[in-house]
Amino acid sequence: MSGYFGIGIFHGKTEQNLGTLWRSADQLGADLIFTIGARYKKQGSDTYKTWRRIPLYNYAYFDDLLAHAPYDCPIVAVEMGGTDLRDFHHPKRCIYILGAEDHGLPPEVVARCFGVVSLSASRQLSFNVAVAGAIVMYDRFVKGASEL
Repeated sequence: MSGYFGIGIFHGKTEQNLGTLWRSADQLGADLIFTIGARYKKQGSDTYKTWRRIPLYNYAYFDDLLAHAPYDCPIVAVEMGGTDLRDFHHPKRCIYILGAEDHGLPPEVVARCFGVVSLSASRQLSFNVAVAGAIVMYDRFVKGASEL
């Protein structure tokens, strides 16, 4: 599959979730990961040294990500209330943004995204942020990406 994608967490709270997302990103073909306004002290849970293969970018604010996003690379929010992942067509080039473990994505961030994708579940509770990211990346891996 051609194209590229990145994935990151908005206001992430724990280094363990970032480390798990980073390892999953490596396994599922991501080109980069990022944080926006991270709240953990130091990323120290990457036991497989994925930093050797996938860079981690840290942004202070959502606008910083937008200012540095690649040309023609839509931002897709992973948040409740969007297009069900089963029906979602992944863009060829894309940046996925996940919400914080305790607050999700603020509406003002979601409103500025190209699209919103949601994960179905048998209960109303949301998924762990690293698990949600892994599910989205796996879906992209299995389906391939659209020519958007």
